[in-house]
Formats: sequence, structure tokens, C-alpha cells
Amino acid sequence: MTKTILLAVSGSISAYKAADLTNQLTKLGYDVHVMMTKAATKFITPLTLQVLSKNSVHLDVMLEENPKLINHIELAKQADLFLLAPASANTLAHLAHGFADNMVTATALALPATTPKLIAPAMNTRMYDNPITQSNLETLRKIGYQEIEPRSSVLACGDVGRGALADLTFILNKVEEIL
Repeated sequence: MTKTILLAVSGSISAYKAADLTNQLTKLGYDVHVMMTKAATKFITPLTLQVLSKNSVHLDVMLEENPKLINHIELAKQADLFLLAPASANTLAHLAHGFADNMVTATALALPATTPKLIAPAMNTRMYDNPITQSNLETLRKIGYQEIEPRSSVLACGDVGRGALADLTFILNKVEEIL
């Protein structure tokens, strides 16, 4: 039976890596359903992820194409795994505090408690190390999210430090381990 992965993409320069991640997950035989925050669409187009996943990309929590179903609820019910990669500081804060104002956060809030949830942060080192972000990550860990920690690297802004999206091989191995 094919496993369903909800790949949530948030607004980080690392969003472009979601194309490769989607492609590799699909090639491994997973049914990948991508959802994006508005900020993520500024870094990579939904069409790219639609072509690679072979599924519609979900952008708007208020867009209900089938009046008999509530899209974010149905996606949450079907998920074998929720993967937020990259996870921006903004989206982590929204998740940690229960905001459901976009497709990613509304779907995450609707996930059954038993659904495995992975988050792969990607942001500037100071943003990642900020006590607020660390508190949000701790909150998410307490409610069952597993963090795939960022790696140290030269970041898009030129700073050097922890905050780069984990290597895709590491993310894929974690997915395979869970599923």
C-alpha cells in the first residue's frame, strides 16, 4: 500500500530544495501531496512541485474544490507522515501556538495525534538560535513533532552557522525510518 506524505513548504530560501525532495520522495514510491505557505510561493512555483508530485499543490485553506469535503481535514486524515521542509521561524511559531491561518498550519492542526510529524528548520543562525524559536521548537517536540536539525554552513545571507536545511539524504533517511 502506498504511503501518503504531506510535504509542507514554508517561506525560506531553502524552499527551492523542495523540488528535489518532492522528486526523490515520488521516485521512492510515496504519494506526495504538497502544501505551501504564501511566502513559499515567492521562492518556488507551485507548478514545479505539482509536476514533480503528480498531485495538485494546496495553497489556500479557504479553497474548497469539492463541496462535500473539507480539504485540509481530508488531507490530514490521509497522511501517513507530515513533513515540514523547510520550516521557517514564522511557520514554526504559528504551529507552536495553534494558528490555523493558512493551508500548512490548518492541516497540521487537523492531523491525528498518531500521525508522525517531522520539521526541518531552515533560517538564519540568529533566528534559529533565538530563544523564541527554541521555545517554539521545544513546544512542538512536547506535542510529538520530531526535529531534523539544520546543519552548519554558509547561509544565503553570507553568515556562517547553524541554520541551513538538513541534507536531503538525511531527511529522506528519516522519512524511510519512520515509514
